[in-house]
Amino acid sequence: MLRTRVITALVLLAVLLPALLAASPWPFQLLTLVMIAAAGWEWARLNQSPGIAAIVLAAVVATGCGGALAQGWVGHVPSWLWQLALLLWVLGGAWALSRGVVGWPQVPAGLRLLVGLVLLWLTWLAIAEARLRGLNFLLSLFCLVWMADIAAYFGGRAWGRRKLAPAISPGKSWAGVYTGMAGVMLLALGWIAWDAGHPDAGASLYTALLQRGGWAGLVVACLFLAALSVVGDLFESLVKRSAGAKDSSALLPGHGGVLDRIDALLPVCPLALALLTT
Repeated sequence: MLRTRVITALVLLAVLLPALLAASPWPFQLLTLVMIAAAGWEWARLNQSPGIAAIVLAAVVATGCGGALAQGWVGHVPSWLWQLALLLWVLGGAWALSRGVVGWPQVPAGLRLLVGLVLLWLTWLAIAEARLRGLNFLLSLFCLVWMADIAAYFGGRAWGRRKLAPAISPGKSWAGVYTGMAGVMLLALGWIAWDAGHPDAGASLYTALLQRGGWAGLVVACLFLAALSVVGDLFESLVKRSAGAKDSSALLPGHGGVLDRIDALLPVCPLALALLTT
């Protein structure tokens, strides 16, 4: 299993890094479009729409992303879309998690497919927009999610006695949430210091948040985004448990599916832009 995970990770890096570092943004936009379309296929299968229906949803997701790119929305995304993402994740996410695993299948299948379509489309728009803001901004956004996850893992292992949502994700604890938030704050402070010494790299997410809301705004925004990364993870776990699935798919051998790798990015990417534009 470890060998398979390593090989898959190396293949992904070999594909991702050239697209990420390319002078033009379109290779990265195309690669992430394909990944989001694959996540759409997984979403349909997890929500009782396998086979042709899953392929159709993947095609619709890809068409929606491609259409937004062709219309010039990337770089000029209307702010109301980020506000829509904010409402969907804060209110809709709280509602879905409060209903639990048994409540999700009771939502009409068509509505569940529509929700997945919108959330994935907004995520791709946010990732593409973040790339246009610069590599420093994009990496700082991704690293927020990775730091929250890594710090939560070690904090949960060390102090995780009180479980966060045992019916949805038994491994998560409140201690993990708090250490994840602490890790994100340390990351933000370190990145802001690095930005100050490398002005040519462009502003990171943390410097942009500091410039917009001051130190108090930065702290609130980082804690909010760290919390939403947990919501994204829990939401995908809820959907998988309601479908009786361990992974979203087997597209990434040793790692599960695309949704398994991007679940925390789904809320964080669009909501980070919402905080900077609302």
